[in-house]
Amino acid sequence: SLALTADSSVWSFGFGYFGQLGHGDEQDQLLPKKIVAFAGQRVIDVSAGLYHSLALTADSSVWSFGFGYFGQLGHGDEQDQLLPKKIVAFAGQRVIDVSAGLYHSLALTA
Repeated sequence: SLALTADSSVWSFGFGYFGQLGHGDEQDQLLPKKIVAFAGQRVIDVSAGLYHSLALTADSSVWSFGFGYFGQLGHGDEQDQLLPKKIVAFAGQRVIDVSAGLYHSLALTA
């Protein structure tokens, strides 16, 4: 699970085996834990898929983390990401919304 607070902090909790909680490990979190990798970023939207997560920042950057086997993280490979990683393919695009699905991800541009 992901939670976005009014101060743009992102918190995650639950099953963490593939790194989808964004803490740099694969540990489950029984209580909400702040994702420190987003320090200094203004996160405006988050989406939790089955085993991966997405975050959108105010500068239209999209970040992904978790299970990457089917390429749903958008980094051109099938590697898992234990920490949020910016998707460089969106450079120069104005992304306004993101959605993480079962084994896919969507981004809406303006």
